[in-house]
Amino acid sequence: MAKEIPDLVAEVRAGTGKGAARAARRAGMVPGVVYGGDSDPVAIQIPFNVLLKKLKAGQFKATLWNLKVDGHDDVRVICRDVQRDVVKDLPTHLDLMRLRRTSKVNLYIPVEFINEEEAPGVKKGGMLNVTRPEVELVVTAGDIPEKLVVDLAGLNIGDVVTISSIELPAGAKPTIDRDFVIANIASPGGLTASDDEDGEGEEGEAEAVAAEE
Repeated sequence: MAKEIPDLVAEVRAGTGKGAARAARRAGMVPGVVYGGDSDPVAIQIPFNVLLKKLKAGQFKATLWNLKVDGHDDVRVICRDVQRDVVKDLPTHLDLMRLRRTSKVNLYIPVEFINEEEAPGVKKGGMLNVTRPEVELVVTAGDIPEKLVVDLAGLNIGDVVTISSIELPAGAKPTIDRDFVIANIASPGGLTASDDEDGEGEEGEAEAVAAEE
């Protein structure tokens, strides 16, 4: 299922240059420009409070946006730069780049873990330890996955989930060129042989896992 692309609503900005940009800021707007694709650049502005909220939410520059501007067709964009005030660290300008549906883009995709209650390691008291709740992937702009799914059924204490164990969407690949860890089933503090239903304890569990590998 394709990931729903969030809207970014902007207005056409009257005029260009420093004077027009200062006027936009005085009106409580952040000036910007949309460029790329097969169209001419368009000067835009976004309400300061709206942009600041989205920036504080995180991953603004790694999110594909559906840009909505009155008088223009909706277009998919990604932020290439946000200029900030050197003293206040508040946004003063942004650059957005248009993308075609076939364009490749780096985006953070959330990871969903299912069947945690079916994991033997969890039944023994182990804890799911998530090291990467989201993974940065290179994906096609027209086919962005909504999420990555990890099935925890069958995982024991000490078992590790790496990126290679996840089925990625066609055409998608991680930005990190190694088999990094997504999550693991960690041993609970104070686990003893009497607590372990197999009677092996932590060391026995680790040895069993090593033998299976």
